[in-house]
This record gives sequence, C-alpha cells and structure tokens, in this order.
Amino acid sequence: MNSKSETIETQIKEYIAKNLLFSSKGFEYPEDASFIEEGIVDSQGVMDLVFFVEETFSVQVIDNEIVPDNFDSVQKIAAYIQRKRGSSQ
Repeated sequence: MNSKSETIETQIKEYIAKNLLFSSKGFEYPEDASFIEEGIVDSQGVMDLVFFVEETFSVQVIDNEIVPDNFDSVQKIAAYIQRKRGSSQ
C-alpha cells in the first residue's frame, strides 16, 4: 500500500471520528466497514462526507456519484478520490 493511499484513508478516518462519531478514540472500524450496515454514517453524514471530500481533496463530486459504491466505507471513498484525481491510473 502506498503512503498516498494511507494519507487519504487516515484523513477520512480522522474526519469521521471527530465530526460524525464525535469520538476521541478515533475510527474504531476496519477500513472496509460499511457505513450503512454498521450505522456509522447516516444520510446527513454522507452529505457531510461529500463536502469534506470536495474541500479536502479538491475533487468535484457529481450528484450521481453519491452512491454506496463510492461513499460506503473508508476504502471506497479513498479509491473514489484516487479515481477522481487520476492517480490510480
């Protein structure tokens, strides 16, 4: 795993722990844990994540991209950001 991917995932986990879980213990789930199935993030939380991704990683999220395949786990968000940036090709 490259450090760029870890950096993206770390930033996502820190944001979720602090702003959505209000946890001082950090993100205590596997990176592939489903936000929906685990009850980690609700629909408002998904919108918060979209704004976070746009502002933090300088990518434009199109409405039809706000789907579980892109936003339902730390891994999926990190992969989505990498695709949007073109760094995975």
